[in-house]
Amino acid sequence: MLIDTHCHLDANEFAADRAAVIERAGEKGVGGIVIPAVAQFNFGAVRELAHSFKGGSYALGIHPLCVPDAQAGDLAELESRIQQSLDDPRFVAIGEIGLDFFIPALKEPEMRDKQESFYLAQLELAERYGLPVLLHVRRSQDVLLKHLRRHPRVSGIAHAFNGSFQQAQQFIERGFALGFGGAMTFTRALQIRRLAAQLPLAALVLETDAPDIPPAWLGEPAQAASRNEPGEVAGIAQALAELRNMAVEDLIQACGANARRVLPRLGGALGDAS
Repeated sequence: MLIDTHCHLDANEFAADRAAVIERAGEKGVGGIVIPAVAQFNFGAVRELAHSFKGGSYALGIHPLCVPDAQAGDLAELESRIQQSLDDPRFVAIGEIGLDFFIPALKEPEMRDKQESFYLAQLELAERYGLPVLLHVRRSQDVLLKHLRRHPRVSGIAHAFNGSFQQAQQFIERGFALGFGGAMTFTRALQIRRLAAQLPLAALVLETDAPDIPPAWLGEPAQAASRNEPGEVAGIAQALAELRNMAVEDLIQACGANARRVLPRLGGALGDAS
Protein backbone atom coordinates (compact mmCIF):
# COMPACT_ATOMS: atom_id res chain seq x y z
CA MET A 1 0.00 0.00 0.00
CA LEU A 2 1.25 3.47 -0.87
CA ILE A 3 1.38 5.62 2.26
CA ASP A 4 2.13 9.34 2.23
CA THR A 5 3.60 9.72 5.73
CA HIS A 6 3.63 13.53 5.65
CA CYS A 7 1.00 15.65 3.88
CA HIS A 8 -0.43 19.01 4.99
CA LEU A 9 -3.76 18.22 3.41
CA ASP A 10 -5.56 20.83 5.49
CA ALA A 11 -3.52 23.67 3.91
CA ASN A 12 -5.32 26.56 2.23
CA GLU A 13 -3.79 25.52 -1.10
CA PHE A 14 -6.28 22.63 -1.14
CA ALA A 15 -9.33 24.61 -0.06
CA ALA A 16 -10.91 24.78 -3.52
CA ASP A 17 -10.58 21.12 -4.51
CA ARG A 18 -9.57 19.04 -1.49
CA ALA A 19 -12.03 16.24 -2.25
CA ALA A 20 -10.70 15.96 -5.81
CA VAL A 21 -7.11 15.87 -4.51
CA ILE A 22 -7.99 12.98 -2.19
CA GLU A 23 -9.79 11.18 -5.02
CA ARG A 24 -6.80 11.56 -7.37
CA ALA A 25 -4.50 10.16 -4.69
CA GLY A 26 -6.73 7.12 -4.32
CA GLU A 27 -6.77 6.58 -8.08
CA LYS A 28 -2.95 6.47 -7.98
CA GLY A 29 -2.99 3.77 -5.31
CA VAL A 30 -2.45 5.90 -2.21
CA GLY A 31 -4.10 4.02 0.65
CA GLY A 32 -2.91 6.12 3.59
CA ILE A 33 -2.23 9.81 4.21
CA VAL A 34 -0.80 11.12 7.50
CA ILE A 35 -1.78 14.75 8.17
CA PRO A 36 0.40 16.55 10.76
CA ALA A 37 -0.76 19.59 12.68
CA VAL A 38 1.45 22.67 12.89
CA ALA A 39 -0.10 24.75 15.71
CA GLN A 40 -3.08 24.97 18.04
CA PHE A 41 -5.20 26.61 15.34
CA ASN A 42 -5.36 23.43 13.24
CA PHE A 43 -5.50 20.68 15.89
CA GLY A 44 -9.21 20.24 15.27
CA ALA A 45 -8.94 20.62 11.49
CA VAL A 46 -6.45 17.79 10.97
CA ARG A 47 -8.49 15.44 13.15
CA GLU A 48 -11.71 16.24 11.31
CA LEU A 49 -10.05 15.91 7.91
CA ALA A 50 -8.42 12.58 8.78
CA HIS A 51 -11.85 11.21 9.67
CA SER A 52 -13.40 12.44 6.42
CA PHE A 53 -11.91 9.90 4.01
CA LYS A 54 -10.68 6.34 3.81
CA GLY A 55 -7.03 6.03 4.85
CA GLY A 56 -6.73 9.34 6.68
CA SER A 57 -4.75 9.69 9.92
CA TYR A 58 -3.31 12.63 11.83
CA ALA A 59 -0.64 13.87 14.21
CA LEU A 60 -0.77 16.70 16.75
CA GLY A 61 2.12 19.06 17.44
CA ILE A 62 3.58 22.56 17.20
CA HIS A 63 5.83 23.15 14.18
CA PRO A 64 9.08 25.06 14.76
CA LEU A 65 8.03 27.68 12.21
CA CYS A 66 4.96 28.32 14.38
CA VAL A 67 6.93 28.55 17.64
CA PRO A 68 7.50 32.33 17.37
CA ASP A 69 3.75 32.93 17.84
CA ALA A 70 3.16 30.06 20.27
CA GLN A 71 2.56 30.47 23.99
CA ALA A 72 3.07 28.13 26.91
CA GLY A 73 -0.68 27.59 27.01
CA ASP A 74 -0.46 25.99 23.57
CA LEU A 75 1.55 23.15 25.05
CA ALA A 76 -1.11 22.62 27.71
CA GLU A 77 -3.76 22.55 24.98
CA LEU A 78 -1.65 20.09 22.99
CA GLU A 79 -1.45 17.73 25.95
CA SER A 80 -5.20 18.02 26.46
CA ARG A 81 -5.84 17.16 22.80
CA ILE A 82 -3.43 14.23 22.99
CA GLN A 83 -5.29 12.85 26.00
CA GLN A 84 -8.60 13.24 24.19
CA SER A 85 -7.22 11.48 21.10
CA LEU A 86 -5.60 8.43 22.66
CA ASP A 87 -8.70 6.34 21.99
CA ASP A 88 -8.93 7.60 18.40
CA PRO A 89 -7.45 4.99 16.03
CA ARG A 90 -6.64 7.68 13.47
CA PHE A 91 -4.34 9.56 15.84
CA VAL A 92 -0.84 8.23 15.14
CA ALA A 93 1.91 10.59 16.34
CA ILE A 94 3.14 13.86 17.85
CA GLY A 95 3.98 16.18 14.99
CA GLU A 96 5.10 18.10 13.21
CA ILE A 97 7.73 19.10 15.77
CA GLY A 98 11.46 19.76 15.66
CA LEU A 99 13.93 22.54 14.97
CA ASP A 100 14.62 24.83 12.01
CA PHE A 101 18.01 26.53 11.82
CA PHE A 102 17.68 27.49 8.15
CA ILE A 103 15.54 30.61 8.44
CA PRO A 104 17.77 33.44 9.79
CA ALA A 105 15.23 34.80 12.27
CA LEU A 106 14.84 31.37 13.83
CA LYS A 107 18.59 31.11 14.42
CA GLU A 108 18.69 34.18 16.68
CA PRO A 109 19.60 33.12 20.24
CA GLU A 110 16.25 33.98 21.82
CA MET A 111 14.23 32.21 19.13
CA ARG A 112 16.60 29.25 19.04
CA ASP A 113 16.12 28.82 22.77
CA LYS A 114 12.34 29.01 22.38
CA GLN A 115 12.42 26.41 19.60
CA GLU A 116 14.44 24.04 21.76
CA SER A 117 12.11 24.59 24.71
CA PHE A 118 9.04 23.66 22.64
CA TYR A 119 10.84 20.73 21.05
CA LEU A 120 11.88 19.34 24.44
CA ALA A 121 8.40 19.80 25.88
CA GLN A 122 6.91 17.85 22.96
CA LEU A 123 9.51 15.09 23.23
CA GLU A 124 8.47 14.75 26.86
CA LEU A 125 4.83 14.45 25.80
CA ALA A 126 5.77 11.77 23.27
CA GLU A 127 7.65 9.87 25.96
CA ARG A 128 4.86 10.30 28.51
CA TYR A 129 2.17 8.95 26.21
CA GLY A 130 4.26 6.39 24.32
CA LEU A 131 3.87 8.06 20.94
CA PRO A 132 6.22 8.43 17.97
CA VAL A 133 7.15 11.86 16.56
CA LEU A 134 7.23 13.43 13.11
CA LEU A 135 10.41 15.51 13.10
CA HIS A 136 11.22 18.67 11.13
CA VAL A 137 15.00 18.49 10.76
CA ARG A 138 16.09 21.44 8.60
CA ARG A 139 19.75 22.27 9.34
CA SER A 140 19.25 20.98 12.88
CA GLN A 141 20.10 17.29 12.89
CA ASP A 142 22.83 17.33 15.53
CA VAL A 143 20.84 19.35 18.06
CA LEU A 144 17.76 17.19 17.50
CA LEU A 145 19.86 14.10 18.13
CA LYS A 146 21.40 15.59 21.27
CA HIS A 147 17.96 15.91 22.84
CA LEU A 148 16.77 12.54 21.52
CA ARG A 149 19.61 10.86 23.41
CA ARG A 150 17.94 12.11 26.59
CA HIS A 151 14.63 10.59 25.48
CA PRO A 152 15.69 7.10 24.38
CA ARG A 153 12.15 5.72 24.18
CA VAL A 154 11.09 8.23 21.50
CA SER A 155 11.31 7.33 17.82
CA GLY A 156 9.33 8.06 14.67
CA ILE A 157 10.13 9.69 11.34
CA ALA A 158 12.78 12.27 10.47
CA HIS A 159 10.78 14.04 7.78
CA ALA A 160 12.39 15.40 4.57
CA PHE A 161 15.78 14.11 5.65
CA ASN A 162 18.80 15.88 4.20
CA GLY A 163 21.67 15.24 6.56
CA SER A 164 24.88 13.26 6.38
CA PHE A 165 25.27 9.49 6.35
CA GLN A 166 26.58 9.66 9.91
CA GLN A 167 23.56 11.65 11.07
CA ALA A 168 21.24 9.31 9.21
CA GLN A 169 22.80 6.33 10.94
CA GLN A 170 22.30 7.94 14.34
CA PHE A 171 18.59 8.44 13.67
CA ILE A 172 18.29 4.89 12.38
CA GLU A 173 20.03 3.52 15.49
CA ARG A 174 17.40 5.32 17.57
CA GLY A 175 14.63 3.49 15.72
CA PHE A 176 13.69 6.29 13.32
CA ALA A 177 12.75 5.98 9.69
CA LEU A 178 13.80 8.71 7.26
CA GLY A 179 11.28 10.38 4.99
CA PHE A 180 12.11 10.97 1.32
CA GLY A 181 9.95 12.98 -1.03
CA GLY A 182 10.07 15.39 -3.94
CA ALA A 183 13.56 16.77 -3.27
CA MET A 184 14.99 13.32 -4.04
CA THR A 185 13.63 13.46 -7.61
CA PHE A 186 15.94 16.30 -8.72
CA THR A 187 19.08 14.92 -10.34
CA ARG A 188 21.21 17.71 -8.86
CA ALA A 189 20.19 16.69 -5.30
CA LEU A 190 23.22 14.45 -5.12
CA GLN A 191 23.46 13.96 -1.35
CA ILE A 192 19.77 13.19 -0.89
CA ARG A 193 19.85 10.76 -3.81
CA ARG A 194 22.93 9.00 -2.42
CA LEU A 195 21.20 8.62 0.94
CA ALA A 196 18.04 7.32 -0.71
CA ALA A 197 20.00 4.82 -2.79
CA GLN A 198 22.41 3.55 -0.14
CA LEU A 199 20.69 3.62 3.26
CA PRO A 200 19.03 0.39 4.42
CA LEU A 201 15.64 -0.08 2.80
CA ALA A 202 14.21 -0.85 6.24
CA ALA A 203 14.89 2.77 7.24
CA LEU A 204 12.96 4.52 4.45
CA VAL A 205 9.42 5.84 4.19
CA LEU A 206 7.68 7.80 1.44
CA GLU A 207 6.20 11.29 1.76
CA THR A 208 5.18 14.33 -0.25
CA ASP A 209 5.04 17.20 2.26
CA ALA A 210 2.27 18.48 -0.03
CA PRO A 211 1.53 21.19 -0.94
CA ASP A 212 5.27 21.92 -0.51
CA ILE A 213 8.44 20.30 -1.94
CA PRO A 214 7.04 19.42 -5.38
CA PRO A 215 8.85 16.67 -7.31
CA ALA A 216 10.94 17.52 -10.36
CA TRP A 217 8.17 16.85 -12.86
CA LEU A 218 6.05 19.66 -11.34
CA GLY A 219 8.67 22.37 -11.76
CA GLU A 220 11.48 24.12 -9.94
CA PRO A 221 10.72 24.89 -6.26
CA ALA A 222 12.28 28.36 -6.58
CA GLN A 223 10.01 29.19 -9.49
CA ALA A 224 6.26 29.02 -9.97
CA ALA A 225 6.09 25.28 -9.42
CA SER A 226 2.81 23.47 -9.56
CA ARG A 227 1.18 22.57 -6.27
CA ASN A 228 2.30 19.27 -4.83
CA GLU A 229 -0.37 16.67 -4.02
CA PRO A 230 -0.46 13.39 -2.06
CA GLY A 231 -0.99 11.48 -5.30
CA GLU A 232 2.55 12.42 -6.33
CA VAL A 233 3.86 9.89 -3.80
CA ALA A 234 3.30 7.29 -6.54
CA GLY A 235 5.88 8.98 -8.77
CA ILE A 236 8.19 9.49 -5.80
CA ALA A 237 8.02 5.74 -5.12
CA GLN A 238 8.92 5.06 -8.75
CA ALA A 239 11.90 7.44 -8.56
CA LEU A 240 13.15 5.82 -5.36
CA ALA A 241 12.77 2.35 -6.82
CA GLU A 242 14.84 3.38 -9.83
CA LEU A 243 17.55 4.81 -7.57
CA ARG A 244 17.69 1.53 -5.69
CA ASN A 245 17.40 -0.63 -8.84
CA MET A 246 14.40 -2.57 -7.58
CA ALA A 247 10.80 -3.20 -8.54
CA VAL A 248 8.50 -0.38 -7.49
CA GLU A 249 5.99 -2.88 -6.09
CA ASP A 250 8.64 -4.23 -3.72
CA LEU A 251 9.69 -0.72 -2.74
CA ILE A 252 6.11 0.30 -1.95
CA GLN A 253 5.53 -2.82 0.13
CA ALA A 254 8.75 -2.29 2.12
CA CYS A 255 8.16 1.42 2.75
CA GLY A 256 4.58 0.74 3.80
CA ALA A 257 5.76 -1.88 6.30
CA ASN A 258 8.36 0.58 7.59
CA ALA A 259 5.70 3.25 8.10
CA ARG A 260 3.54 0.85 10.07
CA ARG A 261 6.53 -0.14 12.20
CA VAL A 262 7.61 3.37 13.21
CA LEU A 263 4.01 4.60 13.55
CA PRO A 264 2.50 1.61 15.39
CA ARG A 265 -0.97 3.17 15.58
CA LEU A 266 -1.05 3.53 11.79
CA GLY A 267 -2.16 -0.06 11.35
CA GLY A 268 -5.23 0.65 13.41
CA ALA A 269 -5.90 3.81 11.47
CA LEU A 270 -5.75 2.03 8.14
CA GLY A 271 -7.75 -0.91 9.46
CA ASP A 272 -10.39 1.45 10.75
CA ALA A 273 -10.50 3.09 7.34
CA SER A 274 -10.93 -0.12 5.39
